[in-house]
This record gives sequence, C-alpha cells and structure tokens, in this order.
Amino acid sequence: MKLLIIEDEPLVARDLEKLIGQLLPEASILAKLSSVAASLDWLRAHPAPDLILSDIQLSDGISFEIFEALPIDCPIIFTTAYNEYAIKAFKFHSIDYLLKPISRIELDRALQKYRQIVQGQAHREQLNSLLANYGQPLKKYKERFLAVYKNAMVPVPAEQICFFHKDELIFLHTMSNERLISEFHAMDELEQLLDPQKFFRANRQYIVHLSSVGKVRTTHKGLTITLVSPYFVDIDISREKASDFKKWLEG
Repeated sequence: MKLLIIEDEPLVARDLEKLIGQLLPEASILAKLSSVAASLDWLRAHPAPDLILSDIQLSDGISFEIFEALPIDCPIIFTTAYNEYAIKAFKFHSIDYLLKPISRIELDRALQKYRQIVQGQAHREQLNSLLANYGQPLKKYKERFLAVYKNAMVPVPAEQICFFHKDELIFLHTMSNERLISEFHAMDELEQLLDPQKFFRANRQYIVHLSSVGKVRTTHKGLTITLVSPYFVDIDISREKASDFKKWLEG
C-alpha cells in the first residue's frame, strides 16, 4: 500500500507518518509534500498512490485546488485544524477528516473507512461531491417554530421541542410538557426544516429530539424507544431504520 502525505506542518507530518507505521506497517510513504504547487508537480510526475492524507489549508492555498486541477482517482482523507462545526459539510462527502491533533484512534477509524470504500470503489463520487459543495453555504435549519397556544401564535425554540406527533394535526410537544398545535400539515415538509443531528424521523407519526430519548429496547419489529420525563412515550422504529437511528444516537 502506497501513501502520499500533503501537510505543511513538519511536526504533524512526522507524527502522521509514525502513526501510519504503527497502524499499517506494510504501507510505504511515497512523499511528504507541504504545498499546493509541490503536490501538483509530484502528482503530474508520478503514478497515483493508493491513498492520500491531505491537510486542507496549506502554505500556498487550499488543497482542494490540487484535486480540482488534476483527475485524482485515489481516495483521500483530509486533515484540518478547523473547528468541528466549520467542516461538517466536508465529513459527509470525503472519506473522512482528522481533526488536529490527530489521534491514533481517529486515524485507525479513517483507515478502516478507506478499506470499505476501496471495496465499493465509491471514492471518486465522494470527492466530486466534496469539490462541488466546497464554498457553498451550509444549510440553515429552522431555529424557531410557530405554534398555537390559547388562540394565539407563539414561537418555540427548536431546543425546547421534545417531539412532533402527527394525529389529525401535527402537535409540538415541549420539554415543559406543553402540547401545542404546529403550523405544519405534512411531516415530510417539517422534517426537511429540522437539523438532522438533533431530530430523527422515527416513523410516520413521530419526529423526536435527541435529548428526549431515554431507553432503547430491541424488539421483533426493530426498536422501541421510551422518551424521558415528562412523557415516557413508547415509539417504535422499524428494522429498516434501526441502524440509522443507532448511528444518529451515537453522533
């Protein structure tokens, strides 16, 4: 297995090379490059490696410039010093990212994802999506929802919502045990406006907030979750959605 490291901080590059040697002793590091220009020159003159580990912000620009300029066919794992919120868009489209300082556990997980992606040969599509979305504003999710309370409309912050429940109408249940009528009429429309890291569409009738999930039990149908006080409501999740729910719950 042949790897290429693109990193403009010598100490980080050295530590990364050391970790790779521990986790992949059979791997060889073809080169350690520190700039966009040097990386372009090297990649034009050499066959593509099996895997590239690349910092996002280099001394002379952004590493995405490299992959926009050249038809790179190998998988890429990005590293970055940006805070976690600034790189959410990258994580969904790249193989993975490593947040500096790079830990052995995170690098090992990223390399495991690499192995899975190589098997499916899906890395090219992921990189294209990443480049297409680079520079685009992150999606803004709804932070407040209007609901009916005593014949008047009141704003309810998303953080105070325990769950949405569709009966004949869509009801909004708050953390303080209030049951309000939502202004929405379709759960699909509502789901698109909610932050998917905080809300999960459990089934056709329920959308739950992360902080409202209490116990989770395995059943013959899939999962049953019990919401925390003051509700203690049991909500079923199908087998098809069970895996996605567990990943969402783990973050």
